[in-house]
Amino acid sequence: MFNTNVGTKDRIIRFILGAALLVWFFFDKGQGPWHYAKLIGIIPLATAIFSTCPLYTLLGLSTCPVKKA
Repeated sequence: MFNTNVGTKDRIIRFILGAALLVWFFFDKGQGPWHYAKLIGIIPLATAIFSTCPLYTLLGLSTCPVKKA
């Protein structure tokens, strides 16, 4: 479906960052726009799960290792 363009180390960092932001959102009882800004963690979590980043695709980047022929 999508080309894989997120490498292993990148996926781990995205997963940890996204999960941390979502955990912070659900356990913090804050209010206002900054509280809901933590929901941005959905994006790095989704890109880690699917191993594809739309922004990387637009910019022509990839953190996947190059396959040797």
